[in-house]
Amino acid sequence: MFRRGSDSSDASASQTGAEERPAKEGGKGRPTPKRREAEKVRRNQLVTAPRDRKEAYRQVRERQAQQRSKTREGMAKGDSKYLPKRDRGPVRAFARDYVDARRTAGSHLMLIMFVIVIVSFVQTPLTQLLFVLIPPVLLFVVLTESLLISQKVKKLAAERFPNEDRKGVGLYAATRSLQMRRLRIPNPRYGPGDKDKI
Repeated sequence: MFRRGSDSSDASASQTGAEERPAKEGGKGRPTPKRREAEKVRRNQLVTAPRDRKEAYRQVRERQAQQRSKTREGMAKGDSKYLPKRDRGPVRAFARDYVDARRTAGSHLMLIMFVIVIVSFVQTPLTQLLFVLIPPVLLFVVLTESLLISQKVKKLAAERFPNEDRKGVGLYAATRSLQMRRLRIPNPRYGPGDKDKI
């Protein structure tokens, strides 16, 4: 009887002592992981760690390719985090939308010039005349259109965004109007004929 009581009191005393025992100085401050967990972490490190310099370069190239792909997707969507400085801000977004909502001769310039060059190989008086006349006329139309777009965008931007930086927005809009539609980045948010939505 006495022995049982003393055993229980000794056990409680040892538990109390364990609780009161101060933490070991210089300890790691965390419980020791189980062997299964430690082996799992070690296997993961062996899988991801490069075996040699060639493997390290390959992993770096893969990470860079993933980052470039992510950046391209962000730029195409118009995410301001990925856009270059020249494309950021509400004024530039408005200029892009203004141009994208209209059909422009400038966006077809490269295609038309390509067709003219192909047709010029046909040696007839008519094709030779077209080759001489069309390019200057086309360039005049495109430059006039770009100038009108530039002036209009500057005027509308001044009305809608009086407190924003509008420097270079006219040239920005004119340049975008010369790009082929499918090659524009960020991707157009409006289609041709949607100018009433802007």
